Amino acid sequence: MAETLLSLLLVNSSAKGPNLVFRWPPTPESAPRLIRPRPHTDGLELDNPWRAAHHNDISTGTTNEPHRGVPQDTDDYEWRRPSEVRDRSRSFSRNTQLPSSGRSSPSKDVSFDDEYEEDAIIDEYHSIFDYSTQFLAGLLCPQRSLCHQKFELVIDDLAFVGHPVCVEDDGNWRFKPEKSKSSSRGRGSRNRDADDDKSERSVNMELRPAPQNRNSWLHMFHFVLVLDFPDPSSSVFGNLSKYLDVIYEQIAFTVTAVLFQEQVLSNFVEAECDVLGSLEGEYIATGVPFSEYMSHALRVSSIAPAMKLLFEAIKSSTMAYITLNDLPLELQLPPYLDHLLHSEEEYELDFVDHQEDEDEARVWGRDLSFGWRLPALAPWKSLLLLDADETLDPYTNLRGPHVRPDERDYANRLIKFLETASVTLSLADMASLLDWDLEAEVYPAVRWLVHHRRAKLVDVVHDGLKTIFTLPPKFDAPLSQLSAEFKEEFPLPVIPPLSSLLATISAASSKQTDNHFFAAVVCSKDLIPVYHNVVLWMLKRDLLYTLHLHIRIIATSELKARVRQAHERNLERLNCQQRRGRRRSSQKVLERDSPADKKSGASGIAWLSLSPKSARRYSRRAPSVESEFDGSEVSRPYADEEEEEEDAVTEESDEENIGWGTAEDTLSPSMISDPGTASPLERKWLAAMSEGKGELIARRFELINQYFDGKRTDDEILYRAEISRKQLREVLHHYDEYLQTFLHPA
Repeated sequence: MAETLLSLLLVNSSAKGPNLVFRWPPTPESAPRLIRPRPHTDGLELDNPWRAAHHNDISTGTTNEPHRGVPQDTDDYEWRRPSEVRDRSRSFSRNTQLPSSGRSSPSKDVSFDDEYEEDAIIDEYHSIFDYSTQFLAGLLCPQRSLCHQKFELVIDDLAFVGHPVCVEDDGNWRFKPEKSKSSSRGRGSRNRDADDDKSERSVNMELRPAPQNRNSWLHMFHFVLVLDFPDPSSSVFGNLSKYLDVIYEQIAFTVTAVLFQEQVLSNFVEAECDVLGSLEGEYIATGVPFSEYMSHALRVSSIAPAMKLLFEAIKSSTMAYITLNDLPLELQLPPYLDHLLHSEEEYELDFVDHQEDEDEARVWGRDLSFGWRLPALAPWKSLLLLDADETLDPYTNLRGPHVRPDERDYANRLIKFLETASVTLSLADMASLLDWDLEAEVYPAVRWLVHHRRAKLVDVVHDGLKTIFTLPPKFDAPLSQLSAEFKEEFPLPVIPPLSSLLATISAASSKQTDNHFFAAVVCSKDLIPVYHNVVLWMLKRDLLYTLHLHIRIIATSELKARVRQAHERNLERLNCQQRRGRRRSSQKVLERDSPADKKSGASGIAWLSLSPKSARRYSRRAPSVESEFDGSEVSRPYADEEEEEEDAVTEESDEENIGWGTAEDTLSPSMISDPGTASPLERKWLAAMSEGKGELIARRFELINQYFDGKRTDDEILYRAEISRKQLREVLHHYDEYLQTFLHPA
């Protein structure tokens, strides 16, 4: 809801000047503000321990006596807006003059009281926020150059947001031609909205052509939202402007666009202003109280009840279903829009972290990116259809006669989508059953349903209700009210009262085993259909949070010690290989540098000068007769030894680059925070965890351990790894000593 919304105004301008046509509520008031801290007036400022020890003394005597030094009159502590309304105590000077006879007349006193009352009634019509309506209407009717664009005006503690529109120079109302480039004061999405509105306008103009060659007395009208301007220092930098932008785009601009269209096509706004203006003048002339005029205006006007419904819906954070000239509209503000005005510390910590990052905002779309606190739109999520009003039943609308023949096929597909939607199916499952594309067809339908509050995104519920639930930190409604509604909805004796059901769920969530809903509450397969409806009822009212399994990998001290010992043994082996390789290399160099080698040529070897041992060695290295003709060589032991030496050096270098640390690092276990980007040493630990495990289990662990970072839920792991829940349980069972599991709603 918009906690800062104070009033909705409709202002117009004509040859007679600006005028406030209608407002709701009738007498809006802004929250009081202080110009300096006001002291406590309820007695002594005592600490809680003293109050508890002297409770009887406080209740009998202390609280009745004002604190010494506290001023009794605190009106001067409140900030008051400079008033443009005339002071009623000075507005009757023409009646205070005594007759020439010097005697007071009772009839004069009666006329004075009557005129005072009459002026008080007139002030109700012509004053708002301590300003005269004429003065305020003049401020809200800007020059023509400022029309057809966003309007923001801040006066003291009041902010006025709207989109004024005006007549053309020839006195006729018509649509503005589209600009090739957006104005510097406009928005990037305005062109897209204009393209969508253009097609609708063309259809509407065919059905209801605009009046031709008719000059209008209405020069301008302005639908305005009056806000209690928040303190800019109370919110994060930039959030205040974003807050005002959302209110402008979702409410002010949308309502103005519809009113402007209806004014062009059927002169609707001018007719409404005629009705309300004539009615107000008649009631003022007869001295009827302002409250009776407002009641009558709601009956004879179309704009007046629409403004009333819109105001009440915004304040209650619900969808506003209004009608303007028989044109239905659905308007709303993001339910968590007010959180933009406050720091995070001012709100209670929630179980679920609703961080609105850029990627999630891009998936949800621009209209659902701010102030909605929606979970991630992911394939492993599910869709819960909410209870719709009978007059707004989507099935009735999709099957109605107004659906065009070319849209009938698409309407039937949407009906099938709504019939398929279930909390026991994920969005990916629904796309598979319907043979729809997940991102191109399923996601847009989900976004539309969530945006119009016909559905909400939830976690998948097990068919047998073997889902672990917990309770939210607070309820949106009092428990007594929820209990009464629950008893009326489920009067069966097998279903316990809501308070007992909540207590059972809360106690079960802390257990290690048998903590799911079926084991804790249902306990019988015959009651699953009944309790399935109970779970749906509670999910619709945000009384349940689904607990998800999260997994982290722990490198134990025993594992680290085993890997380090293997590393040390490997280093010893490599050092031995290097020492043997160095001895062989030195021996080979000596033999190559001997005089006998230098005398040997390409045609043969001086065999007589060689010793028997050297001759045998060279005979093994010399090419055979077949190899001379083939061009191939026999294997040479020295070449193999060189390759082994190079491999040993490379392996030793790789071992040294791992970063083993000191021996003391193996004394304590540690967590592998992100297995998907594990360091070389962490990869050694992960590989050592699979020693002695079956080949299939080890390969599956190697595939899915990248998701064991403690952030991903079990549903996400199953979807991304494309494995079953049974296969995941097998991995958790075999690697239990290295895994840390916990339940969390996020």
